[in-house]
Amino acid sequence: MSEAMPESTQPMTLEAALTVAQGVRTHLEAALVGRDDVIDLVLVALLAGGHVLLEDFPGSGKTLLARALGESIAPGSEAGNLAPFRRIQFTPDLLPSDITGVSVFDPDRGSFEFMPGPVFSHILLADEINRTSPKVQAALLEAMAERQVTVDNVTHRLDELFMVIATQNPLGLAGTFPLPAPQLDRFLFKIRMVPIDRQAELQILASFRRHLHHEPAALPLVARDDLIAARNAIEEQVEVAGALRECLVDLAGEIRTDQRVAQGISTRALVQAIPALQARALLGQRDFVSTEDIEALAEPLFAHRLAMAPGAGDAGVVVREALEAPLERATAATVRR
Repeated sequence: MSEAMPESTQPMTLEAALTVAQGVRTHLEAALVGRDDVIDLVLVALLAGGHVLLEDFPGSGKTLLARALGESIAPGSEAGNLAPFRRIQFTPDLLPSDITGVSVFDPDRGSFEFMPGPVFSHILLADEINRTSPKVQAALLEAMAERQVTVDNVTHRLDELFMVIATQNPLGLAGTFPLPAPQLDRFLFKIRMVPIDRQAELQILASFRRHLHHEPAALPLVARDDLIAARNAIEEQVEVAGALRECLVDLAGEIRTDQRVAQGISTRALVQAIPALQARALLGQRDFVSTEDIEALAEPLFAHRLAMAPGAGDAGVVVREALEAPLERATAATVRR
């Protein structure tokens, strides 16, 4: 069993936070070949405290990515006995209690005892989330939004690190249900995993035994407490200029007035964007957010949140076009280093 990286009780520097992030990246790169762009976004989401929706056809590595992330984390001092990684296979007969947990009568005590569900973990893989009914999908809403679940009128807190990685098959496949807009808005990113290149696929086939049996790499684990400290360091020490906040608000305004859009992005989406931009700045070894961060993250941040008018086309195109003018103004206003 791999040993955890040493934990620190002191306030973390950005250099130390970057080291923590690189520790997670090493695990993900060992598990997934040819997915550097996806790994970058998942790392940003983890450091920003957000959730991720992965979409592609079965067999593209979505589940492997989530498992590798969960298996990279060692329990921390405040985490109790939580599992670093749990998986829920979403099926048409799944019940909400299968996610959150259920109260069970204990005859010895003469009372009901809460039995936690798989949502009580650090990393939760919601596999094929759109193969179950909207009622069950909604069971994750409270957990994703507030990091808590309520069962029998009793609220149970989830871990601070709690993160959902949901996978879904493209709509149109047999047995899929579209995710409701409120739930889509809880996902920081929606990532489409496009096919990897030929060389990467050959590399996977050359080491097929490890991939076939899902053997984790023998690498040092990253402490849960260090990840929380890294999040705090990023929030407190990575600067976001006023011009960049204006860029986000102006982008939202452009999208909301676009005739191709039936429903634009929410203020919550803009709030969630800030820690994501800060996390990407850290991975770029900067202590400030730049226009490059906004340009790189705008589409995975916002496109999945748009409700498009009939026949309006791709939401990603709308986001990219709406960003042009606000980004140009922000670039002119921020001449830095």
